[in-house]
Amino acid sequence: MSGTDKDHIIKSYDSELARLTGEIVRMGELSVTQLEAAIDVLDRRDERAAQRVVGNDDAIDQLEQEISHDVVRLLALRAPMAGDLRNVFAALRIAADIERIGDYAANVAKRSIPLSMVAPVGPVGGLGYLAELAATGVREVLLAYRDRDAERAYQVWKDDVVLDEAYTGYFRQLLTYMMEDPRNITPCTHLLFMAKNIERIGDHATNIAENVWFQVTGEQLNKQRSKRDLTSSPDMSRLGDKPE
Repeated sequence: MSGTDKDHIIKSYDSELARLTGEIVRMGELSVTQLEAAIDVLDRRDERAAQRVVGNDDAIDQLEQEISHDVVRLLALRAPMAGDLRNVFAALRIAADIERIGDYAANVAKRSIPLSMVAPVGPVGGLGYLAELAATGVREVLLAYRDRDAERAYQVWKDDVVLDEAYTGYFRQLLTYMMEDPRNITPCTHLLFMAKNIERIGDHATNIAENVWFQVTGEQLNKQRSKRDLTSSPDMSRLGDKPE
């Protein structure tokens, strides 16, 4: 194979990888928008808008399928090796994490529907702070992926402890409301599930961070990180809606 042919293959691969990266970043931004929309419909107690947010999750699922197809095609046509192979597999894993983030955002919107049918409870407002932390983490790790920035990814990985601590505090607040008045049990139970879904979005952001770190450095991110979700008893660790 001539040098010109090799250059053409390399440029073609780089172009396809750049397009794939752009698709994944766009998919990630859509998932964050879904989370923010879910919090918005909760605040407005808008059942119809919540249904639209749930329905919009299909677009994220479709993007994930298209990206998976593109990855398989890239593997078949370009047969990447070493670092190039890391780029391709990272794309596949990151797309899967983003799809889960979209699922959890849709679950938050879904839970807002029964909440809109009962009297408002005080702790609803605290959910927005959790969502803001999670959305920031996802956006930061998407930038790290786009720019192949291992240090930025590592910072997202470390900062997940802030979301864990906020989730633990909110969890305890909800339990207090439930103990003070049995009428709060049903709405606060919905909020517990919603909060856990948001905390798991943060976990998927750390998964993406680990994949970016490996993609860039070729090493596993095996440093010690504090896990401050103190609600994870054998029963409570299973709290949260299963992604669909």
